[in-house]
Amino acid sequence: MTLVLASVSSSRRAILEGAGVAFEVDPAGVYEAAIKRRFTGEASALAQALADAKALAVSGRREGLVLGADQVLEFDGEAYDKAPDADTAIARLRAWRGQTHYLRGGLTAARGGEILWRYRSSCALRVRPVSDAFLERYRGEAGAFLTTTVGGYAFEGLGAQLFDRVEGDFFAILGLPLLPLLEFLRQQGVLDT
Repeated sequence: MTLVLASVSSSRRAILEGAGVAFEVDPAGVYEAAIKRRFTGEASALAQALADAKALAVSGRREGLVLGADQVLEFDGEAYDKAPDADTAIARLRAWRGQTHYLRGGLTAARGGEILWRYRSSCALRVRPVSDAFLERYRGEAGAFLTTTVGGYAFEGLGAQLFDRVEGDFFAILGLPLLPLLEFLRQQGVLDT
């Protein structure tokens, strides 16, 4: 059975590749802004709704088992999207100093336009009380991560220096809770048991 990742995320692709999972990529092309505008629930439910939309969009147009995934950052009860520019990303990191934010994730598997499985993840990350000088250096070194990831960091690399406490699954922080996914794929016969 073909496994399809309905995402352009390089992090999600790297996680699956690193685990030796064969898959194809078919970006969903879902207009996320419209879903976000009309959504009134919690951040975790929004992440799940986005993952559902991606999986359903791709599974409705091609065969195979399709994975849709999304992640929403929640801080002080507010959901955050990717920063539109580096200044916004750095301002957020300043505001989060000494505070905990949450990465709420949704993962959906669908086939033939029907949802087969859902999984939600939640990780808590506390930004250490970083100095302004550190953040300015970080701005120069982080590059695209400031605006291509929801938190403005690549936790698997330089971004790890931003934190002094983390609770949750490492892979879920990166955007794809791998262990529950692998178990589901084994149950579906996609991977050997």
